[in-house]
Amino acid sequence: MRDPYLIKSVAHATQLLEAFESPGEVLSHREISSRTGLSRGIVHRLLYTLGRHHVIEHVGNNQYRSLYRRLAKTRWRIGYGAPGIDTLFTREVAQSLRIAAERGGEIEILALDHRYKPAVTQRNAAQFIRERVELVIEYQIDEQVGAMIANSYREAGIPVIAVNNPQPGATYFGANNYEAGLIGGRFLGKWARAHWKGQAAQIVMLDLCKAGTVPRTRLAGMVHGIREILGAAADKISAIFLDGDGHFETSWQVMRRHLRTYDRGRTLIGAINDNSALGALRAFEEAGRAEDCAIMGQNGSPEARQELRKDHSRLIGSVAYFPEKYGEGLLQLALDLLNRRFVAPAVFTPHKLLTSQNVDHVYPNDSITGRHEEMT
Repeated sequence: MRDPYLIKSVAHATQLLEAFESPGEVLSHREISSRTGLSRGIVHRLLYTLGRHHVIEHVGNNQYRSLYRRLAKTRWRIGYGAPGIDTLFTREVAQSLRIAAERGGEIEILALDHRYKPAVTQRNAAQFIRERVELVIEYQIDEQVGAMIANSYREAGIPVIAVNNPQPGATYFGANNYEAGLIGGRFLGKWARAHWKGQAAQIVMLDLCKAGTVPRTRLAGMVHGIREILGAAADKISAIFLDGDGHFETSWQVMRRHLRTYDRGRTLIGAINDNSALGALRAFEEAGRAEDCAIMGQNGSPEARQELRKDHSRLIGSVAYFPEKYGEGLLQLALDLLNRRFVAPAVFTPHKLLTSQNVDHVYPNDSITGRHEEMT
């Protein structure tokens, strides 16, 4: 039905102005027509009229720029899909988001916990869409579930930032997985060369299979780093991958079973995260074989930092991701996306190897905050 109050020329002019997606963007006549769906004739007349009133600027041969400036939105509402695994690392990510939002005042966060369950994840995504959030930050562990909710967000026109685990169509924020693995693997190799003369019976990598191929590249990086340092000596060392599911308990049980069937000696262990690394360490300690292992974690979590401070621990290092700084970076990325500024498809967090030698230097305030006393 025709709307008697609608002034078509004003509606068309609004469409044309909205075609300019960022301040200073220059578009051709053809690009404006394509973005608006308006005929070339209507676009020509609108450009002429708006140019006469100094709303559109003709900047070159068939090139135009909008002089109209939209009022900046003062507050955005975004969703945060929490990962559903309660560790100090994930809590620090959530806390850093909250602190950054409170400090900036531009963003309101609706946080929903996945509870590590695919059905809950999908219900949460549906709620974000119903609530009309303007962007979602998803910290999703399961690759398949991530793909399903990514499709829902795409159909709803909601931009997504994926934390640590990529999702189709999302801007990635988090670890440079292969680089982080390489850092840890090289240190494992150097440790084995210094303490075991480069000799080990096996390499064990504790995986998180449901996370998919991209997070697994940190394990590939660790294996490559070990072999790079040990050279020919590493050719005889087999690499075994076990699924610890990223959990302390599961990794502990998996490693216990492995030790019952494999007792051939020294083992270099890399883990997808610190939870798995500490679970493997517990299994070796229970078996009375702690001296037969050297373990590298990932995340630099408070739990791992506590273990690194123990004398003679066989957790020899953890690659830090600095979750306490995630919030600031995530919200800046969110604002860039919401304001249609250019962003890279992937934004990587910094990494640093933590060992017993430098953990107090990198995290001098752990004893003050009490993080060194809490374990998951």
